[in-house]
Amino acid sequence: MKKNWWKESVVYQIYPRSFKDSNGDGIGDLRGIIEKLDYLKELGIDVIWLSPIYKSPNDDNGYDISDYKDIMNEFGTMADFDELLKLAHEKEIKIMMDLVVNHTSDEHKWFIESRKSKDNKYRDYYIWKKGKNNQPPNNWISCFSGSAWEYDKETDMYYLHLFSKKQPDLNWENPDLRNEVHSMMKWWLDKGIDGFRMDVINFISKNQEFPDGINGDFSKYSMNGPRIHEFLYEINEKVLRDKNLITVGEMPGVNVEEAKLYTGEDRNELNMVFQFEHTDLGNGKYGKWHKNSFKLTELKQILSKWQKGLENEGWNSLYWNNHDQPRVVSRFGNDKEYWKESAKMLATCLHMMKGTPYIYQGEEIGMTNVKFENLNDYKDIEIINAYNDLVVKKGRSHDEMMEGIYDRGRDNARTPMQWDNSENAGFTTGTPWIKLNPNYSKINVANQINDEDSIFNYYKKLIEIRKNNKIVVYGNYDLILDDSEEIYAYVRTLNDEKLLVICNFTGNNINFELPSNIKSEYKKLLISNYDKCNEKTLENISLRPYECRVYHI
Repeated sequence: MKKNWWKESVVYQIYPRSFKDSNGDGIGDLRGIIEKLDYLKELGIDVIWLSPIYKSPNDDNGYDISDYKDIMNEFGTMADFDELLKLAHEKEIKIMMDLVVNHTSDEHKWFIESRKSKDNKYRDYYIWKKGKNNQPPNNWISCFSGSAWEYDKETDMYYLHLFSKKQPDLNWENPDLRNEVHSMMKWWLDKGIDGFRMDVINFISKNQEFPDGINGDFSKYSMNGPRIHEFLYEINEKVLRDKNLITVGEMPGVNVEEAKLYTGEDRNELNMVFQFEHTDLGNGKYGKWHKNSFKLTELKQILSKWQKGLENEGWNSLYWNNHDQPRVVSRFGNDKEYWKESAKMLATCLHMMKGTPYIYQGEEIGMTNVKFENLNDYKDIEIINAYNDLVVKKGRSHDEMMEGIYDRGRDNARTPMQWDNSENAGFTTGTPWIKLNPNYSKINVANQINDEDSIFNYYKKLIEIRKNNKIVVYGNYDLILDDSEEIYAYVRTLNDEKLLVICNFTGNNINFELPSNIKSEYKKLLISNYDKCNEKTLENISLRPYECRVYHI
């Protein structure tokens, strides 16, 4: 397997609106990120992934772009971005931009032109269809509820939007549109950025017959579509090739076999993908808004399938949370009595796997989910639309829906970064755009940065271990104790070197027994989230609640 800088890197995702506000308007901005570069350097990360900073009316918090070559007013100016890029590079931190090219904003100049008339030169940049019997062209339901088609009376036709109606889908069948996208990507690369995270990039090729989906589900016809590999290969050939960049494709619904095609080293498409199988655990009758239990064996089975599947071809992205997912310590850990222990255990379980780890802002200090009592305090379009659909239209109970929102809503990840225990957690001197999590007086950077035992300093150690041990990056992965519902344990192997990773996913004391087929001498405890580990043998270890250990064996 080839060695690459992006395989050896740790990526830190910044959601700029919620990271750090420098001017008191209550919205995080680019100058706020500049203020915190030393903090990120201290943590030890290699790459910043910036969620979209482009000009946008913010119907979907920047994922609706009205100008790809300008900066959102609230975030600052292009001069601010250029300074951020320069200063980050001086600190040996790379910048990865969020590329959103499945759709634009309906306020993008292309769409404004496109809707004017059927023979406008930009008409074919988007997907327009005639209705059927005064109904939309097909039954597809948008990711944000309701029909995926919006009627436009100007030309008596419908346009497709797989997300908000203010996010019309681009028509990738049109070569002129593809050339525009390639040219825009080159423009950013000429500035000196280091790569792209590509938003829902496996949605860009649609089945051109646009058939009805089962119960309105469009996934069979617009995810991993007929020309997707051709389009990605073309991007690689015309824009990315020979530039030594980092590229990751966000790909809902992707499976291991498809991911091998997207990320195979000789395929010239992408470096890695984000898959969502583990984040969908617990989905029920109402999708993610339905609180269902799941077993640890299910989580292990999914992650192990991806570890083994991409072992020799392709590469994994390792993540627990991002701007669309709830906080990991609340989702898979215990954010109350074992908050610190479970946050460290979850970090260990992920960072010791094979792949490129992603840390989402605040994860490194153990930020938790939030419970806003008032629905009006939520800002996310997905939450608001789902509430209107399931409660207002379909009669689901308010309390049940709120439980779903507390558990899985996207705003859990979007409350402001908790810097200290001053008013508004040091995020802003103004009124924050979304309320803070009230636990910021306890959970914040200032409380942790100088505390050796903190979650922050534990993440720092994990990153150092990765930097100093090639086995963490390149070693093969093998699950052990497959059937255990309490312990997630695996072995990493590189040549004759081995790591043993043991994680207790429960609040109980659990006995770990080393499988008899693993013969090893006790060598060295690399890291643990408890200070005293007395065992001098690996055969039988008594694990405390949420305890984790990594041994060099």
